[in-house]
Amino acid sequence: MMRFRYLVQDPQGARRRGTLEAGDARQARQLLREQGLLIIAVRAVRLQWNSRLRPVRLGATQLAIITRQLATLLRASMPLSDALLAVASQSEDRQASKLMGAVNEQIAQGRTLADALGHYPQAFPAVYRATVAAAERSGHLSSVFERLADHGEREQSLRQKVQLAMVYPLILFLVSLLVVGFLLGYVVPDVVQAFARDQAQLPYATLLLIALSEFTGHFGLLIIMTVLCCVVAVRWALRKPARRRRWDALALRIPLWGEFIRASNAARFVATLATLGRSGVPLVEAMRIGAVVTSNLALRERLIRAAEELAEGSSLASSLTRCAALPPLTLHMIASGERAGEVNTMLERAADLQEKQLSSRISLLVSLCEPAMLLLMGAIVLFIVLAILLPILNLNQLVT
Repeated sequence: MMRFRYLVQDPQGARRRGTLEAGDARQARQLLREQGLLIIAVRAVRLQWNSRLRPVRLGATQLAIITRQLATLLRASMPLSDALLAVASQSEDRQASKLMGAVNEQIAQGRTLADALGHYPQAFPAVYRATVAAAERSGHLSSVFERLADHGEREQSLRQKVQLAMVYPLILFLVSLLVVGFLLGYVVPDVVQAFARDQAQLPYATLLLIALSEFTGHFGLLIIMTVLCCVVAVRWALRKPARRRRWDALALRIPLWGEFIRASNAARFVATLATLGRSGVPLVEAMRIGAVVTSNLALRERLIRAAEELAEGSSLASSLTRCAALPPLTLHMIASGERAGEVNTMLERAADLQEKQLSSRISLLVSLCEPAMLLLMGAIVLFIVLAILLPILNLNQLVT
């Protein structure tokens, strides 16, 4: 429910002011007329928490759940305002509930749903708002919300796969680093202390191990602080678009990793383009929005140039081919769809193909990283064991 402030005139001619609660402005006026009052002005009261909602972010999972609920309610022929209020009341997250209530308030003031969502760009991305605007123009809001929910769920699944591919090798590397650091800092010094008195007769492996152990003990904390400072400095430097662009272009040239970045961004772009095209968004606008969702700035600039070529009259397949941002098989499927007049259908098939290829690349990357880390750890442990055992074997030979 919303709160309205009113100014009315009663049958005796006296003016009265007050507030009431109603679902929208029309219902508020109806309630006042039923009391025999002459309406002079009715204005919605802007809620205090509405101004605090602008920085609110909705997670991909939470946005997909809200979208799915709206699609279900609208499919059941429930009015949009009632559907928004129902989703707000069902949401377990307080900020999300207030957000949906604020969107309903914007609609009650006469704005379209796309305009209402535009007041909260951090909660509803550009792809979401553009799709809703196209759905309002076509009048197929419920089906488009279902398509948006499917798109959000696919995006979340794709994001989780990419995060898994990045996090798993990183965890293995950090654990290996911690184990080696613990061995060099605490275990090795006690073991090799007995051999440190006569270093001239020690094997080179043992001397190197002692040097590494002493270096870790004296400078280990300094190394950790230096690495952290470098990470912070790199993140700060990449905030500037020019440096970020050069960094992203360099990442695309790294073997295996560059192909993985290209595949993940291509999957996200094609899936977004398919969703927007099927929802009735013009192709040029869909290209520009799809380019924005790509995380790599070098690929984003190429796709924006392709959208400009498309706006100048070039075909979709030729503009995407010249930008060299998508795999050849995807470009071939898009060209076939253009010739057959089924671009949206072929984009959906290309999106499914890209997601399957990305899943296979992620599996390959994870399967390669795991044995590589195990081999690296095995080599380090073997070096430590040999460096400790070689002096002991030499002592046994001298005794015999």
